[in-house]
Amino acid sequence: MAMPIRKRFLSVGRPLAFAHRGGAATWPENTLVAFQGAVQARCDAIETDLRLTRDGALVAFHDERVDRTTDGHGLLAEFTLQELQHLDAAHRFSPDGQSFPLRGQGISIPTFDDAVGAAPDIYWNVELKGRDPHIADRLWRTVERRKLHDCIVVAAHFDPLVQRFRRLSGGRVATAAGYREATRFWVASRLGLASWLRPCFDALQVPIRYRGLRVVDARLLRMAHALNLAVHVWTVNETAEMEALLQLGVDGLMSDHSVRLVAAMRAGEVSAEAATFAADP
Repeated sequence: MAMPIRKRFLSVGRPLAFAHRGGAATWPENTLVAFQGAVQARCDAIETDLRLTRDGALVAFHDERVDRTTDGHGLLAEFTLQELQHLDAAHRFSPDGQSFPLRGQGISIPTFDDAVGAAPDIYWNVELKGRDPHIADRLWRTVERRKLHDCIVVAAHFDPLVQRFRRLSGGRVATAAGYREATRFWVASRLGLASWLRPCFDALQVPIRYRGLRVVDARLLRMAHALNLAVHVWTVNETAEMEALLQLGVDGLMSDHSVRLVAAMRAGEVSAEAATFAADP
């Protein structure tokens, strides 16, 4: 079976550092402040979540409700963009659990357009939230207009959303497996059924463990790499776990601690170079 060619985003040749929600431990998540911080931390990519407002705007936001991170209340889908941008997206951000240093600083929920404009020279990993099929259409129009085809990976927990996006893009844009697709792949890795798989996605984006089961291990990686698929692991915040996964051979890590992640990546690169030098006769 001919192996699919990895798209540009996934062909860097080293593990990728993803700033999860822009680096949620350091900055207010999914805001322009976080996205610019991820660029300054020298992450390879920004991971963010996308939702639709009541009037069809594509915004960077994780939760179904606005309550956890802002000074507002209610379902995001019931706000217009104008109403949403009056909320303080840094209202509940507290890096030390006691103070709220960025409250009242005018930090709002950004549109995806604004996010790309604020951090144009970085890869993007976006997860489509909810179940409204129009979000896939809206993202595809943005990808086309912004010419993001080679610098974005699109994911969704709800398989029909990412499958719809694949059809719209005609396979021109890298996508991650949906929840059911990833589950089938994991089961196949346990049963040794790699030769029967014909994955239509480019990456597996999975947690280390799920409901008490180990997901990411050498067996999964061997099968994914045999099919030329990238394996990105979320959400990894401890240095020791980052180092162990890099040793295992994963293709990317997503972390709330962007600076810590980049440091672990660099340390891993130095160790690999030292090992290569020592082995060179």
